[in-house]
Amino acid sequence: MPVLLEDHDPELTLRPETTKSDIVAYLYQNPEWGYSPQDLKEALDIPRGTATTTLKRLYDDGYIGKTDDGYYHALSDREDIRRYVSSLDQVHRLFGHHRDSDATPEEPEKQIGEGRSDEELDAELAELEDGLEEVDE
Repeated sequence: MPVLLEDHDPELTLRPETTKSDIVAYLYQNPEWGYSPQDLKEALDIPRGTATTTLKRLYDDGYIGKTDDGYYHALSDREDIRRYVSSLDQVHRLFGHHRDSDATPEEPEKQIGEGRSDEELDAELAELEDGLEEVDE
């Protein structure tokens, strides 16, 4: 998959759909808050041991900060991570609803031709075909 070099950071080793990525995204989407491992365990529905181990690794790698009393948080100076999380948000807004099996659209999707008679559809089709013939000429 190609990458836009302007935004590419070879030192950033986060991969979407991993626990590391999920934790980083959560913290950077809520930069004004600090979270305990228990908070993140509950928010992200991950095992406590996984949360604790992953948080320690992310902190040791400099992806996140930690207060003296054990709350993990986003770092204000990591623009590369902010761009990464922003990209995840954009991708989710564009394509995320296709993956969510329990997501329901606010309005039911209309079927092609729904609400129109056969005659109306035939007339529209003929009009479109005439337009294509004019373009070909």
